[in-house]
Amino acid sequence: MTRRSGRHAVKGRTALVVLGAVTVCAAVTGGALYLGGGGGDGGDPGRGGLPPATTPVVRTDLVSSKTVDGTIDFAQRRPVGSAVEGTVTVAASEGATLTRGQALYELDDKPVTLLYGPVPMFREMKDGDRGSDVLQLERNLRDLGYGARLYVDIWYDKDTEAAVKRWQKSLNRDVTGRVGRGHVVFQPGQVKVVSADAALADQVGPDGKVLTIASTNPVVRAQLDQGDGALTSDGTKVEVTLPSGRTVAGKVAGTVRPDQLAAEGGEPAPEGITVEVVLTGGADAVSGEDPDEPASVKFVSEARKGVLAVPVEAVVALRGEDGGYGLQIVENGASRMVRVETGMTADGRIEVSGSGLREGMKVGVAKS
Repeated sequence: MTRRSGRHAVKGRTALVVLGAVTVCAAVTGGALYLGGGGGDGGDPGRGGLPPATTPVVRTDLVSSKTVDGTIDFAQRRPVGSAVEGTVTVAASEGATLTRGQALYELDDKPVTLLYGPVPMFREMKDGDRGSDVLQLERNLRDLGYGARLYVDIWYDKDTEAAVKRWQKSLNRDVTGRVGRGHVVFQPGQVKVVSADAALADQVGPDGKVLTIASTNPVVRAQLDQGDGALTSDGTKVEVTLPSGRTVAGKVAGTVRPDQLAAEGGEPAPEGITVEVVLTGGADAVSGEDPDEPASVKFVSEARKGVLAVPVEAVVALRGEDGGYGLQIVENGASRMVRVETGMTADGRIEVSGSGLREGMKVGVAKS
């Protein structure tokens, strides 16, 4: 469910505000419209008398925003399957954060190890091979402490084979010097286990999903209407109220495609846009929060700081050659009309500016 705040900028001769302001003007001047007589900023102070009520001109911040419900999640969800057939002998632990060299799960009592790199494991690697996958394997062997004498390049040579053997021995694997397709999983960095899709003793193969992982960067996902495209731009500022009541800052990182949501097991909105918001503070921002409870996501599309503002109903439509808008200023027991320029609106207030207009002035409004 979305919660909307009024936010329609009023500039020039906007027909909607003219109609509303005419009604207000008639209410505050006994049914007589103020006729603007040209380019001046003043009017006849005796015309129309005093309004039934007044309100002060205030200096404030106006924020145009939209607030919707969201859910806490982690970025870049993706499934992990087994490259070979086997039996799950150690099931993944949901919620665990895994780093380079740790086992994502065990298959036939042998670990399937997480290594870092952008190239997926697409073949068995052995002496004589060359390629970018070999390069990233050697980088991992070096960073894990098994490549002290290893020259890191694209060639799988005898030094690579020796480093692999030392690594295999530490994992209690058969010491072959070859890295099989089902032995490792390459990912860009450390991962969080979102769900264990295969249980202990399950038979898995290339067509099955063993677990679902994601990056360790928390995000909040929210649904916006198709008409809210301006709020989906990368970098749009967001305020998120978490289930605990804490408010954290964030920004839009992009949108999630319907096919991506379907692949993750999510339900895309039939006529909406799924937006992903990254939070300032990273993983610490959602520490201790309940991911099953909704968060409140406030998208800020425009903000005006320290402007003069009045209630929207205080603005009067001026008739005459120049038209425009005005405010009925009340001072010393008399009233006069002052021409003003209008700006953005938010939460029932409208930005106003004009010659002689200042904070604290009393302006006429209809009696509530």
